[in-house]
Amino acid sequence: MSSVTMSAQNAARLARPIVNPWVIAMTVTLATFMEVLDSSIANVALPHIAGNLGATPDEATWVLTSYLVSSAVVLPISGWLSDLLGRKRFYMICVLLFTVSSMLCGLSTSLPMLVFCRVLQGAGGGGLQPTEQAILADTFQPVQRSMGFAIYGMAILVAPTIGPTLGGWLTDTFSWHWIFFINLPIGVLSLFLTQRLIEDPPHVVKRGLEVKRGRVDSIGIAAVVLGVGLVQYALDKGQELDWLASTPIRVALFAGIGLLVIMVWREWTIDEPIIKLQLLRKRNFACSVLFNFVLGIAMNGSFILIPQFLQIQLGYSAQLAGLALSPGGLAIALLMPVAGLVSTKFDPRKVIAFGFFITAITMLMMTQINAQVDFQTMVWLRVVQVIGIPFIFIPISTLAYVGVAPEENNQISGITNFVRNIGGAVGVSYLMTFLARHRAISRADMVSHLSLGNVFFQRYFRMLLHGGQDSASKHKALTQLQMLVDGQANTMSFISVFFVLGMVIMCLVPLPFLMKRPTKADMDTSSTMIH
Repeated sequence: MSSVTMSAQNAARLARPIVNPWVIAMTVTLATFMEVLDSSIANVALPHIAGNLGATPDEATWVLTSYLVSSAVVLPISGWLSDLLGRKRFYMICVLLFTVSSMLCGLSTSLPMLVFCRVLQGAGGGGLQPTEQAILADTFQPVQRSMGFAIYGMAILVAPTIGPTLGGWLTDTFSWHWIFFINLPIGVLSLFLTQRLIEDPPHVVKRGLEVKRGRVDSIGIAAVVLGVGLVQYALDKGQELDWLASTPIRVALFAGIGLLVIMVWREWTIDEPIIKLQLLRKRNFACSVLFNFVLGIAMNGSFILIPQFLQIQLGYSAQLAGLALSPGGLAIALLMPVAGLVSTKFDPRKVIAFGFFITAITMLMMTQINAQVDFQTMVWLRVVQVIGIPFIFIPISTLAYVGVAPEENNQISGITNFVRNIGGAVGVSYLMTFLARHRAISRADMVSHLSLGNVFFQRYFRMLLHGGQDSASKHKALTQLQMLVDGQANTMSFISVFFVLGMVIMCLVPLPFLMKRPTKADMDTSSTMIH
């Protein structure tokens, strides 16, 4: 017993980080911030890229799609790759690949070259978030994880809010090439700090040896890669190609779903799976996966919807729309440490329920927008809208690891990040489709009331004529009327989307209490397993 105790103590000393955990948190957050920022920064430059490379706007969207598909493929297998290659080595490979491919993206002289480099960039970027989260889970003791995840949360939630503004400024001031070149110094610094400061704990090394001795599940890898890639393609291109009316979308969607069903069956039944789906038997982790999916919908939906409304309805430039979102990013940055502290002091299930409730209420507040809303009002609505997100993100990230052995941390982080990204893709696809179709329904409904038999329409139309009865005056009046109807239909569609989001999130308020509240014994046990 004494020798076992001494061995455990020696392992504990080896497992402890040799530097301050906050320094490690800032080190690994650097690359993730770079990756998430780049994901949003490229959206603004698409028109410039299309014009410079002689591509159509539709062709230019492959710059975004290629990255999303590539990163989505890597995400679910990132836990297994971390075990196989070693977590530090895998993380540095991802940073190096992302940095080098960023340079190549900036040097691209044709669209095919740029799309190919974006595929490489996505492969590197897809492994960064889950690997960072696993590193943080091992670096911080369970009682401190909430604060550690607050640093991580700031990276993935703040970066998308400043991306459009920074991307617009770089593109307008220099050229679109600089949205990729900006990653080079950050990537080099991240590699240097990671090499100097981060080491794999003993349980990661041990798990790596076990994985290397086991058989590689090539069928599982093929099913994951092809299935996720096809589904991500269908979600990204579905609205553009009219969903199931398009043969490529039908083939991609049904084939992707079929492959994912095969993957789930295989990964659930074999001894050495690529993705350990049996972890979903743990109640906290299963609930965390569900909440991460919804969080992805809420985050990505709001990040997309507000700029769309500002640009389509109010005529804002991409840079000005980004400025409207930026104060929301500052609010998230300030609230993340608060949410981390609250999660350590109170029942994290109550914190999650509070976060869902506040997010639902603020989504419903967005239904008060109108076609004449001013910039300042939109800024404050955005600030209020993000208040609840830190109180969801941090506790669900923390509770996912309760009762899980440290050697499974790579799997936990890979699955949760994958589900959140898929939630974002599903959310954006569904919301954009709902937005387009509800806009058409609202417009048709309003047009049905515009007839000469409607006395109010007659009065308004005479007012638009300004006394003129010639064909030019009537044409001008009809044009103004069409713009007014389109604007109102557009606003009503956005209001409907925010209402649906608010009601869906409100239904989740009681669900956090399905999770097991971590006891002091749970935290001490996890702490002992890690340290």
